[in-house]
Amino acid sequence: MRVNVSKTETMVCAKEREQLVVKDCHDQALKQVGTFKYLGTVIVDSGGCEEAVKARIKVAWAKWKELSGVMCDKRMPIRLKAKVYKSVIRTTMLYGAETWTLRRTEESALERTEMRMLRWICGVTLRDRLRNDEIRRRTGVPCITEKAREARLRWFGHVWRKDDDCYLKRIMNAEVYGQRSRGRQKKRWRDAVSQDLKTLRLKEEDAMDRDYWRRMIRVADP
Repeated sequence: MRVNVSKTETMVCAKEREQLVVKDCHDQALKQVGTFKYLGTVIVDSGGCEEAVKARIKVAWAKWKELSGVMCDKRMPIRLKAKVYKSVIRTTMLYGAETWTLRRTEESALERTEMRMLRWICGVTLRDRLRNDEIRRRTGVPCITEKAREARLRWFGHVWRKDDDCYLKRIMNAEVYGQRSRGRQKKRWRDAVSQDLKTLRLKEEDAMDRDYWRRMIRVADP
């Protein structure tokens, strides 16, 4: 296999930035970057999903612009526009959400974007002083952060049901040895899953029953 050096980039994921020099057979150093996009997902060397969420929101607005003839047409029924939003725009915005570890900052960004779109669908503004719950009831669209939680738990259940020798399951359950630094630590993906299980009053073993698991994690439309 031949690698194009001019198109190849390297990235080091560490708490502190490290300069790792990777050279090819001609002693030419490969470029090291702090962020790059892979399969539609933005990956950064410091970890986290802030840049990924920003990128997905940007792509979702681009998709909204493509469908503005439908989404902004007052003659179209609200339920039909909401169905288009859920099947096209929301799925675009939540692409890759299975691996996100959302903080309150990213959750607020997703919720603000969704509510702005839903108010546009309903033809109302903030001056109309309608509560978010009422907007969701009219459109039949649940909270986007709850749908992100559903996607995360659906992926967790998929991996949990695999054989113990599966590399995905071994990586998910792997323990990293060493001493963590002082202060508050970054929220890990398993921390988010544990919090989701606690919220829904579920156990990890419940994922073995696929039908029950899907039924319990599903977020119903209002």
